[in-house]
Amino acid sequence: MHDFPAVDAFCGIDNPYRHDAETDGLFDAAMRELVAYHGHATPGYRQWLAANGLTIDDALALKDWSMLPPIFANYFKQQLVLSPAGVDALELTSSGTSGQKSRMRYDARSLSAAQAMVDRIFAHYGWVTPAQPCNYLLLSYEPAGAVTLGTTYTDQFLCKYAPVNRVVYALRHNGHGNEFDPFGVIRALQDFADEALPVRILGFPAFMWFTLERMQEMGLPALSLHPDSLAFFGGGWKTHADKAIPKTMLYRRLGEQLGLPDARCRDGYGAVEHPVPYIECPHHRFHVPTYSRAVIRHPATLVRQPYGEAGFLQFISPYITSSPAHSVVMSDLAVLHPASTCGCGLQTDWFDLLGRAGTSKARSCALAASELIKES
Repeated sequence: MHDFPAVDAFCGIDNPYRHDAETDGLFDAAMRELVAYHGHATPGYRQWLAANGLTIDDALALKDWSMLPPIFANYFKQQLVLSPAGVDALELTSSGTSGQKSRMRYDARSLSAAQAMVDRIFAHYGWVTPAQPCNYLLLSYEPAGAVTLGTTYTDQFLCKYAPVNRVVYALRHNGHGNEFDPFGVIRALQDFADEALPVRILGFPAFMWFTLERMQEMGLPALSLHPDSLAFFGGGWKTHADKAIPKTMLYRRLGEQLGLPDARCRDGYGAVEHPVPYIECPHHRFHVPTYSRAVIRHPATLVRQPYGEAGFLQFISPYITSSPAHSVVMSDLAVLHPASTCGCGLQTDWFDLLGRAGTSKARSCALAASELIKES
């Protein structure tokens, strides 16, 4: 079994938003260790470097890791790329009901590294409350059998930070697949308000918006959820992009109709190809945690873009040993900003998501899930 002392030291940084010379040094050491491992052990990775004009030694000598040839996340929809550590590892998929799926495998070391990042960010924001049971509304798929879908796996994982009183799913399993159950969600919210325990709402924002709209159309009175409740979203609107509303409007309606304070409404960004957590600060900006570095690539030339310019979002993070996914270009467009321009006090850069590029066949969990919303 291969040891990764530099990777483990880097992934073990306690403050999830620390950024200084020491964290940069740990990042460099972990990247070198990981590139050396994948270069020697992972089939095809050395050839990938060579195709981009680099030997292993060249790659290990890099001072600027944005010069390391990245892999496009969409490639994982066509190919299962594994190191020896990933051969018998847990497989997670990205898509919901149809379309191309990314298949990624996470060995125990890689998975626990990514989950520990979430642990530290939730602790940073005071969302780890082992003495306070919560009711959970999961705006995601009710599982049937083994959980392999990335979003469902994530939502169930996120239930560990506060004891579960009970769980209600928005996407009910009906024996053939899943369907959105707005009346069940409304009934659950009403019951949760009466029970007066904190509520944790996790999952796709589109389902929350359609629920709030249905409540308004039905003339239902506003609810007052426990003030320690938390709405934490992930995913997008996709097939309902024409009905997508700004997050600020969603958060305002959550305040008006459910009594949730603005600071208790947050969005998260991640992907099955790159599960490092990017979570909104109280100013609703996606800060890059210390465990990653973000780069913006010009959509046509892939040249690195400066702050303030739009392009493909690339992440570099030396956490994953089961697959050479330590430098990945996402299919999302974004703009990167320096930490100082946010004002929340975090030391790391933040990005604005502009949406998914183009109209490729690639489909995400949120896209597939959004097709389950039946218009009435």
